[in-house]
Amino acid sequence: MKEEIGSRWNLGPTRVLQVAAGLIAAQLLVRTLVAGHSGYYWDDLILVGRGASVPLFSSDLLLYDHDGHLMPGAFLVAGIATRIAPYQWILPMLTMVVLQALASYAVFRLLRKILGLRPVLLIPLALYLFSPLTLPAFAWWAAALNALPLQIALAWVAGDALDLCRTGRRRYAVSGTLVLIASLLFFEKSVLVPFVAFATVALLAHIEGRERPVLSTLRRGAPLWIGSAVVLAAWAIVYLSSVESRLVRPNAVAAFELFSHATSRGLLPTLLGGPWAWARWIPSPSWATPPTVLVVAGWVALTVAVIATVRRKRRIVAVWILTAAYFLLSVTAMVVTRSSDNTAYELAQTLRYFTDTAVILAIALALIARATARNAAPIRVQPVVAVVAVAAFIASSLWSTYTFSRSWDENPTTNYLATARESLAEHSDAPILDQPTSIWVLLPVAYPYNMVSRLLAPLRDRPEFSNNTPDLRMIDDDGSVIDAQVTWVRSIEPGTTPDCGHLVDKRSFVPLPLDGPLIGWEWTAELNYMADADGEISVALEQGDSVRVPVKQGLGSVFVRLIGGGNYLRVSTLTPNLSVCIGTGPVGSVVPK
Repeated sequence: MKEEIGSRWNLGPTRVLQVAAGLIAAQLLVRTLVAGHSGYYWDDLILVGRGASVPLFSSDLLLYDHDGHLMPGAFLVAGIATRIAPYQWILPMLTMVVLQALASYAVFRLLRKILGLRPVLLIPLALYLFSPLTLPAFAWWAAALNALPLQIALAWVAGDALDLCRTGRRRYAVSGTLVLIASLLFFEKSVLVPFVAFATVALLAHIEGRERPVLSTLRRGAPLWIGSAVVLAAWAIVYLSSVESRLVRPNAVAAFELFSHATSRGLLPTLLGGPWAWARWIPSPSWATPPTVLVVAGWVALTVAVIATVRRKRRIVAVWILTAAYFLLSVTAMVVTRSSDNTAYELAQTLRYFTDTAVILAIALALIARATARNAAPIRVQPVVAVVAVAAFIASSLWSTYTFSRSWDENPTTNYLATARESLAEHSDAPILDQPTSIWVLLPVAYPYNMVSRLLAPLRDRPEFSNNTPDLRMIDDDGSVIDAQVTWVRSIEPGTTPDCGHLVDKRSFVPLPLDGPLIGWEWTAELNYMADADGEISVALEQGDSVRVPVKQGLGSVFVRLIGGGNYLRVSTLTPNLSVCIGTGPVGSVVPK
């Protein structure tokens, strides 16, 4: 029996197509506004830094182990965008909007194959298009380069699998396999794509009452399943040889809390267009903070929906089970790869670890709508009730989108990069010592990508970043280049050579004693010298690597960044017949002058 929830809506296929196109256009407009108010953040800076400093098609870039991710496609896109327009947000913004447009079309395409151009199609489509569940991963460029290709592949490959099993045309196996390959280039979670496609086809066959739906799906879709298996096997070899495992065994309490937060404060409020409110402390991402009433309403709505549909629809229990299984698997992956004793439970409320569940929910709603009723009487839903419910969901989602955008807009990185671009261009006359960037931009855990030599390397009009400079400057937390000085943590003891201090005129190391020991760390030494000619000297701490430092004839000062520790500096000449006298000076940290 063909049942249409919206049979009395008086919407023909053409009108349904027009409304669907309008919904997609509205979503893209909203997402474009969100992207326009976004900016570079955290992993974006790592992608840009590596994309600017590593050859574009090298294995060092494409096969880089990025915190457990293998994402050559993302690094390639970031590298191309950086080479065209370094730190210009327009290109990341365009990639995000284009990928979102492809994902939205792919979901619509799949829903059309399941339901046809019937009014009921608009319900799961609206759920996907406007759900805040996909919002945090969209607004963060690095996350979008993971999440959106996965969403595209989940919907597109499932659609190709349906067409392959219906028509037997192998071109759907070819296109589905190619889309799978493309998605694996951006996100390792795409290994789930063929399994979701298989489940979609098998569930639809089960709902329609076909005999042996699993075996039938396996046989009819064999070209796609075989192609996917070959691709996954090849990908697994590359992944396991490139990425170090970061699996952890969390304690039971932490695991339970993360699952609880992901479900009650993460997923369920988004089913009603929540969470409505977001919290953030810089430089962390925003996380959902739904009110208790919305959490309770989410549980009630889900419970009522499951009970009502199971009681009134045939053969849909498996749909709910597999939908829940996908979500729980996503949360499990988060728990075993991102949790530790110090992990905040709010991590699960950032939503990005299970953002693709929005596609799975849309598929589930479409399959449930396709299922026949348990009795002869069709399920009657007043058109006005359905329209009001969808409109309320969209309105609720738009409010959550607005509050998220306000929270996400609090990004100090945007102003930092803009100020640094201008200030570096104005101070390009002398090298700047490498230093960590502002903790409000990148924390030290991101080392070495938190160093300004990595972060700001893509900028074209700037001074050189070096381990020595004759003019000491630093970049402050706002991104401005300012004059700096070295603190007197330790000092170089006066030398014994009359009218000279420490005489360095041999190519073997001469020790310059300090007035106390230094622990192994990053230090800056101020060398006040007099040289009889232009040349180079070598400088190092007692324990640490040496640095080549140029000196100029006459009196001068040079500031040298050293890694190590000990009780003295080791200095030698590298230029033959060069003599240098070195006086007292500080060894410490660089601070504003």
